[in-house]
Amino acid sequence: MTRARHLLALDQGTSSSRSIVFDVEGRVVAMAQREFAQHYPQPGWVEHDPMEIWASQLATAREALARAGLAAADVAALGITNQRETTVLWERAGGRPLARAIVWQDRRTAPACEALKAAGWADRVRERTGLVIDPYFSGTKLAWLLHHLPGARERARRGELCFGTVDSWLLWQLTGGRVHATDVSNASRTMLWNIRQDRWDDEILDALGIPPEVLPAVHPSSHAFGETLPEVLGGAVAIGGIAGDQQAALFGQAGFRPGIAKNTYGTGCFLLMHTGDRFEASANGLVTTRAAQAGATPQYALEGSVFIGGAVVQWLRDGLHAIRASGEVEALARSVPDAGGVIVVPAFTGLGAPYWNAEARGTIVGLTRGSTVAHIARAALESIAYQSAALLQAMSRDAVAAGGAPVSELRVDGGACVNDLLMQFQADLLGIPVLRPRAVETTALGAAWLAGLSVGTWPDEAALAAQWRLERRFEPTMPRERAENLMQGWERAVRQTLAP
Repeated sequence: MTRARHLLALDQGTSSSRSIVFDVEGRVVAMAQREFAQHYPQPGWVEHDPMEIWASQLATAREALARAGLAAADVAALGITNQRETTVLWERAGGRPLARAIVWQDRRTAPACEALKAAGWADRVRERTGLVIDPYFSGTKLAWLLHHLPGARERARRGELCFGTVDSWLLWQLTGGRVHATDVSNASRTMLWNIRQDRWDDEILDALGIPPEVLPAVHPSSHAFGETLPEVLGGAVAIGGIAGDQQAALFGQAGFRPGIAKNTYGTGCFLLMHTGDRFEASANGLVTTRAAQAGATPQYALEGSVFIGGAVVQWLRDGLHAIRASGEVEALARSVPDAGGVIVVPAFTGLGAPYWNAEARGTIVGLTRGSTVAHIARAALESIAYQSAALLQAMSRDAVAAGGAPVSELRVDGGACVNDLLMQFQADLLGIPVLRPRAVETTALGAAWLAGLSVGTWPDEAALAAQWRLERRFEPTMPRERAENLMQGWERAVRQTLAP
């Protein structure tokens, strides 16, 4: 067991790379963040430069340690959490990316997904991977790269190429190419990992034309993955934890047991409920995924994903120029008592759970001559809560069908959870309390906790659960009939969005 008293979390997100230093009480000691470029080469395509991801992540790690006044020897372990599903393909010799990374938001493989469904793969994929066939997941993105990059599939068969989600790419860089691996939570988001049997699924790989030689090794989320090269951080640091951002957030919310649910309000919104050590299929449009796994026993969760959450605020800022900075949205929304009947369905890149329609596009309904930009701003903000409420209602139906109880409270995190107006509206729609913890950096905290467990910083998950603290509890105040009418209005607006 190391005597070092700090953990370093690398939090590689969709629009920025961050690094956070935590002490052993789970408090933030120092933080650094850098944005990086988003590339949109065609409508529906979203790409990142893998080398820019690595450079920005490395810079923030060094900066966070410098701000904390710490050296590598002061760090007990390093944890990685990452934007999931984003797909990187690189050369095993030298580590050169073959192309830009295809981001989870990218929809270019929608025709391939439809072809898979038409060929009868939908039920088999759901049964084996827990997922629906959708461009969101990594499998068809990797297949697209192998098909469109000259010679890539043959090179992959010869073992010359490496596929990975962003965690694997960072792990490769941190270890100087010595480790090509991922964890179960990220593997379960590829549409290639059989979450019942804990292995890459040979039949799905064959259907997509993906050689197994290109795939990383898969380990539990808390695991001795390796060490950083000394020159990376000024000394070797144990890499002890990896988890996809949403599973890391559930872990950081002390979501270690069945029934605990959390919603992360980031670029998208991601609602997860821990379901224990058994595979539970959803009958309501959710997916079954692997939760972050600290030990040998598999852990599962039900998940629903909203593609456009906080990104709708970015659209207000950059597209409509309704605000100059994202932080201004709450004041603009509060300048009107309600949305005035306006509903924004931000299906800019299709609709995720529970609707799963890749072709849907955004709509604004309910406009009148009295509608103002403030009404649109409030409706845009409320759309985040509406989409999340639809997910949680589906999740509760699944829980009841499986013999459990409906979700009784929702733990929240992510950048937009600091918006009190949004959190109160969320509680009102759901009719259950919304709990905001003191530590809202739960994604990075989850990665740090996983890393610390692997090196003995904490003895067990009970010691971590004792660190969770409540900052504010939002109780529902809206009459249930009013909330139900609002949700019915939202569903009508979604049907209009989906209408041919």
